[in-house]
Amino acid sequence: MPRFAAALQEEIRRLARKEVRSLTAVTRRAAAQHRRDIAGLKRQARLLARQVAALEVLGRRQAAIPPAPTTVVEKARFSPGWIKTRREKLKLSAKDYGRLIGTSALTVYKWEGGKSRPRKDALARLVAVKDIGRREALRRLEMLAGGQKRPAAKPAKKKATKGRRKARR
Repeated sequence: MPRFAAALQEEIRRLARKEVRSLTAVTRRAAAQHRRDIAGLKRQARLLARQVAALEVLGRRQAAIPPAPTTVVEKARFSPGWIKTRREKLKLSAKDYGRLIGTSALTVYKWEGGKSRPRKDALARLVAVKDIGRREALRRLEMLAGGQKRPAAKPAKKKATKGRRKARR
């Protein structure tokens, strides 16, 4: 009798597994299809993100000031004082002025100090920036930054005074 009960239980388990497998097959196929759909959507999202990034770069390049015509550049004279006074008139830091014309802050400082001279393409951008006002410069800087405003300066940390320090002993 124990053998009959074990055989019956085994047959019930086998039929139950078969029944569960047939009932869950539809769900399993649907889940596999959903995973494929999700993978396709992720690929599409990555592709679109790359396209958006490329368009943002293109937009920033278009926002940059185009170089002045070659006839104007050839007539232009370079003066370190001219750059410094123009930058101060626009009330821009060397970093921002450099971003505006497509160079680094260090390059702007070297030009202002007379330690180096701008190349023709940089001189063309300097001449093009010469006639813009502060509002236009700030607008272009904001466009170059991708529409993000620069964060405000962090407050300075207070230094500990001698009276607050604990004595070591």
